[in-house]
Amino acid sequence: MRVEYDRDTCIGMFQCVAEWDAFEEDETAGKAGLREGEATDAAWGEDVRVREVPDGAELDAKFAARSCPVDAIRVYDDGERVV
Repeated sequence: MRVEYDRDTCIGMFQCVAEWDAFEEDETAGKAGLREGEATDAAWGEDVRVREVPDGAELDAKFAARSCPVDAIRVYDDGERVV
């Protein structure tokens, strides 16, 4: 399972931070950050970061994605988008 996060789309509500500790507040930028996120060439955003979801954190990753008011977080399982 992997998560993709588009920092450009983020509006800094930080709801994802409350749901999963892989996200952190970047108060200077007014946006969330994805810890250990790597740049990717995902076609759906300009500043997309991606990382694997560790075992046991799948539900937290899904909650983080569902809590985002601007749909800046996507979760994929075996290449299929699940959130």
